[in-house]
Amino acid sequence: MGKPKIPNLEPQRTRSSTAQTLGFVLLCLTSVLSVVQGLGFDLASFNSPIKGSPVNRRDSTDILIIGAGPAGALAATLLRRQGRRVTVIEREVFPRFSIGESLLPQSMGLLEAAGMLQDVVEAGFQYKNGAAFARGEERTAFDFREKSSAGWGTTYQVQRARFDQVLADHATRQGAEIRYGHQVLAADVAGERPRLTVRAPDGGEYAIDGEFLLDASGFGRTLPRLLQLDTPSDFPPRGALFTHVEDGIAQGGPAAANFDREKILITVHPRHCDVWYWLIPFSNGRASLGVVAEQSFLEGYAGSDTERLQALVGEDPGLSRLLANARWDTPARQIKGYAANVKSLWGHNFALLGNAGEFLDPVFSSGVTIALKSATLAAAALQRQAAGETVDWEADYARPLKRGVDTFRAFVRAWYDGRFQQIIFHPHKNETIKRMISAILAGYAWDETNPFVAQPERRLASLEAACEVGG
Repeated sequence: MGKPKIPNLEPQRTRSSTAQTLGFVLLCLTSVLSVVQGLGFDLASFNSPIKGSPVNRRDSTDILIIGAGPAGALAATLLRRQGRRVTVIEREVFPRFSIGESLLPQSMGLLEAAGMLQDVVEAGFQYKNGAAFARGEERTAFDFREKSSAGWGTTYQVQRARFDQVLADHATRQGAEIRYGHQVLAADVAGERPRLTVRAPDGGEYAIDGEFLLDASGFGRTLPRLLQLDTPSDFPPRGALFTHVEDGIAQGGPAAANFDREKILITVHPRHCDVWYWLIPFSNGRASLGVVAEQSFLEGYAGSDTERLQALVGEDPGLSRLLANARWDTPARQIKGYAANVKSLWGHNFALLGNAGEFLDPVFSSGVTIALKSATLAAAALQRQAAGETVDWEADYARPLKRGVDTFRAFVRAWYDGRFQQIIFHPHKNETIKRMISAILAGYAWDETNPFVAQPERRLASLEAACEVGG
């Protein structure tokens, strides 16, 4: 049997009626074109793709990156060094404000390996060699140069607007394309190539695809939000109030005489051990100042964000004396519920970097270090993948990254339940153990020769118990 014929469902017309119909259609088209030209439209433009249309504009690249912050810029730089085409979609226009201003020495090695460190050195940021802690009249400090892990022992305290611009400009010079002011509207990772729908600054929309997609959007958390990857954080919902001030510490009295601008100062609230302040000095006489507490605690203070922050700073006598001459010239801001977690750090042809994947807490300034570490691991995995190797993104990316994140997590948990505070403010410190802790605080949370990395929870519990026994 032959293939069945599909019946012709078109109405039958005679040759004469068809010709008449075509003539009528041509007459109508001629009339319409005359009207359109009379209205001043350029008919040639109708043959071009509509600017910004997701249907008519399709861009393509090798590696797509969402976000031009530290993780995105470092990943873009490393990937360009591999010869990959890189397109970065950045919602903001740089320079732009961000918190996370106190770097850790581990970051220096990661920046150095990417060839980006010299640009940071030449930017003139505030030198940093450690962290100082205050609780009432108690004081303690860690010099990061005195640590058990090998590697950098110093770093910088940076205005993120300038720091992020320095890194992004470096990536651009390496050949990465950064599209500032472009917002990701949708993400499709189901196909062979991940694709983003993006809104350009002029309001037009377009699609762009790549071989692989990295989300370095930070607190924007683009893919977790669009792909429903979020899961509840291990920590209660906390928030932060923060600003920049002209700190006036150089003109201060005895309190200022003992202040070390080469260290971040972490101050515990005089009545609530889970409430703390940061003071991060910059090289220009200004400082970043903030307070972190559970959201319900912060909501108990009335007034503007600046008034609330001033009231909280006023509750600590030591911090109040230190900032007695400060000029509050920048309105305070607030961030709520910053802690975040995800179901997975990777999926089909995509991976989450830095804060886009998980953010713990700002207390140990781990955010930028985790971001740079994640970018380094992801770029290495993509290099192997491009060479034809099989990459297990759980074993080669997620698991190694989580090793350090889990170390920081244990220390953050111990900070808020008071155990770590008891350890660092204990009057009698074992110098070997102090060097191990200093290494963690310096960002070397992936150094498994350190017992506090290999078994952070058990080591912290044992040390806290020893402090109790020793008085």
